[in-house]
Amino acid sequence: MRLDPAVSHDLLLTLLPELVLTGWSLVLLLFVAWRHQTTRDLRLTGWLTFVALVSTAIATWWLWWNRASVQGTVSMVAADDFRWVADWIFLGAGALTVLVSFGYLERERLLAPEYYVLLVFGVLGMMVMAAGADLMVIFLGLELMSVAVYVLTGFDRRRARSAEAALKYFLLGAFASGFLLYGIALVYGATGTTNLGLIGTQVGALEASRSSVMLLAGLALLIVGFGFKIAAVPFHMWAPDVYDGAPTPVTGFMATGVKAAAFAALFRVLNQAFGTLTTWHDIVWWLAVVTMIGGNVFALSQRSVKRMLAYSSVAHAGYLLVAVSAGGSPATSAFLVYAIAYTLMTVGAFAILQAKGRAGESDVTIDDLSGLATRHPWLSFGLAVCMLSLLGFPGTAGFIGKWYILIAALSAGQNVLAAILVLTSVVSAGYYLPVIMAMYMKPEPDETAHLDVRLDRWGRTAVAAVVLGLLLFGVWPNRLFDLARSAGGSVQPSSTSTAVSPP
Repeated sequence: MRLDPAVSHDLLLTLLPELVLTGWSLVLLLFVAWRHQTTRDLRLTGWLTFVALVSTAIATWWLWWNRASVQGTVSMVAADDFRWVADWIFLGAGALTVLVSFGYLERERLLAPEYYVLLVFGVLGMMVMAAGADLMVIFLGLELMSVAVYVLTGFDRRRARSAEAALKYFLLGAFASGFLLYGIALVYGATGTTNLGLIGTQVGALEASRSSVMLLAGLALLIVGFGFKIAAVPFHMWAPDVYDGAPTPVTGFMATGVKAAAFAALFRVLNQAFGTLTTWHDIVWWLAVVTMIGGNVFALSQRSVKRMLAYSSVAHAGYLLVAVSAGGSPATSAFLVYAIAYTLMTVGAFAILQAKGRAGESDVTIDDLSGLATRHPWLSFGLAVCMLSLLGFPGTAGFIGKWYILIAALSAGQNVLAAILVLTSVVSAGYYLPVIMAMYMKPEPDETAHLDVRLDRWGRTAVAAVVLGLLLFGVWPNRLFDLARSAGGSVQPSSTSTAVSPP
């Protein structure tokens, strides 16, 4: 199905998923204004949000099934398989977050249904980012997503740590947005456009693009801005405190959806606008190295499970940066595979963590999980699968994702980067395996240690779906590979050059 954005009907079809979710957001706003006082109101809002996300996913599937694409030059919004698969990741992360939030919000007495409205706006911003074929559209999506997540971070107003996390995230997020916007301005000054395809044409036509100080400075600022959003070292300083202070379902949503959206936009910008430049490969190469090493080393010293998972998220940003550095269609496909696996295992880990703790779960240490398998064998099994998948253990989706990134890196000649990825993954066993050892190999501190551990049925449903997905994709990834290859090829410009060797 070929769509011409100059025709109003085709333009509406191009924006169909975003329009569906926007319509649902207006319905939710009206419903929340009408009913917002009881636990039943909270539950109804949550289910309306779940239906909104599922219906948007169906609209996205319809466009994918009909192979919707933009006819001629893409102006503001892209329509390709990369966008549809990325949208499914965001919608899946949002839907899982809704399921694990039911019991959490009621347990913590956060009876404010606006939580779900903010969640919908956050997902909508992510979808706009993935669809953006223009730097200004990407920036608008980024701000829509960021403002919603800022508020979600500080949603538990009774906890000082949550308010502190929201303030830190807001200040550093605004700082990062400033870098990004200044970079967009410099790129516009150098090329005369903010359209990604036209920027790519201008960069390819300019023989002196390597020596264009304005263009290179704009590119550097764009990478810095995205570096803050994906929590890459050394721009990661906000992540541990913000992840630790936010409500646990929000932390899982931030660690998956926000990171995936930033990486999706980064892939599109670098491949379509700057694919003919080789400068950014070297920058991202070093950024991936310090992020993988820094994230894993920092996580080793953590005893709090939540902070350990926060630094683990930094390390996984480094693994995804390996795919960015490799460049090309295989690397983009590897990113999508790993993003799907990472979304499942991270949301699952945080969902099980919230069953153990109270008041944000900041005080839950690895030793507090001792003997959990005795009282709650299924929850322990789910957390063990998530930890092994984060480690990259064979038979899990995490292993498949890392293997795909390794193949993409080796194909691009990034042998040193691939070796560092393997070594840092081995180091990560030093903080993933102690969680499993504590649950299965250590006795309970006392008989009442795990009596209050519980997850409501919808939270258990989400965890079961996550574990099933991780194991299924770990042993049967063929369909996932086919989908990722199709999506990865759709985002590459025709003039993209091959990735350079590492410095």
